[in-house]
Amino acid sequence: MRHLSKARLSGAERLSSSNSTAAAHIPTGLLPTDMAESMQGVVPIPTTSSAIEVDGVMQPTPVNPASVPNAQTLPTATSVPPPAEIVSETLYIQNLNERIKLNIMKQTLRALFLNYGEVLDVVAHRNLRMRGQAFVSFPNADIAKKAQREVNRFPLYSKPMQISFAKVRSDAVVMKLDPNNFDAHKTSRLDHKRKTRYDNPLKRKFRAKRLAAETVGAAAVPAPKRPAVQMPDEYLPPNKILFLQNLPESVSKDALQTLFSQYPNLHEVRLIPTKRDIAFVEYMDESSATVAKDALHNYKIDGENKIKITFARK
Repeated sequence: MRHLSKARLSGAERLSSSNSTAAAHIPTGLLPTDMAESMQGVVPIPTTSSAIEVDGVMQPTPVNPASVPNAQTLPTATSVPPPAEIVSETLYIQNLNERIKLNIMKQTLRALFLNYGEVLDVVAHRNLRMRGQAFVSFPNADIAKKAQREVNRFPLYSKPMQISFAKVRSDAVVMKLDPNNFDAHKTSRLDHKRKTRYDNPLKRKFRAKRLAAETVGAAAVPAPKRPAVQMPDEYLPPNKILFLQNLPESVSKDALQTLFSQYPNLHEVRLIPTKRDIAFVEYMDESSATVAKDALHNYKIDGENKIKITFARK
């Protein structure tokens, strides 16, 4: 009997413990009133709850991160804005045909860009470092931006121009827009030029190394340079831009416009003011340009001279 009483007592204790554990996990609001009152002697009924009742349904109470100790706020992803486009009043032109005389090239560039507005200055040099390059300055950046957008990759003397914006203002632009600071601008530019070209340690080291190499190899006979083989115009790949040669000097843009508009999708006719015997005709697509080329090649526009039509070099 004593062992049976202990067994019953142990079972009652386990039942009481399990009821206590179960009751501790039951929200007070979900217990009937009589059951809650009867359990007050078994476990203490929680006075606070992590849930609230909404329309008869228990909802979890939102937790304020500020009330949680050692809470860490995760950084939010921020979008990186794209780099701003650098636009200036001066265009930097590369990949110019070096076989064209410098004065002819400058006149051609001025005539070409006059279609977009006033041209303040055209700067080009013969030296090796600046060969095949030029700077064209306008009175404002809007003109320069439009010209860059429309003329970039235009084939001038069979070479497509690569046009970007100059990093600094030219002397002509400063003289036009800010004449009071022209002297300071020019002094700063010349000082920067002297430091970067002559006083730079790397430049001095390179010049010394080059001079030493020239001294050592002065007696050596240089190997003959193999001339570059250029593809004939007749075998150039199709292009929507046609290159016209052997035009009579009296030909006008309207005459060419009338002639080539017989074929669909004509976009533009461009003459070179300083070289009247050549022109460019651009169509909307390569197939339209091919049709016009095949039809008008060797056409006698003035009854005497046959015009030569090929695809422009890309």
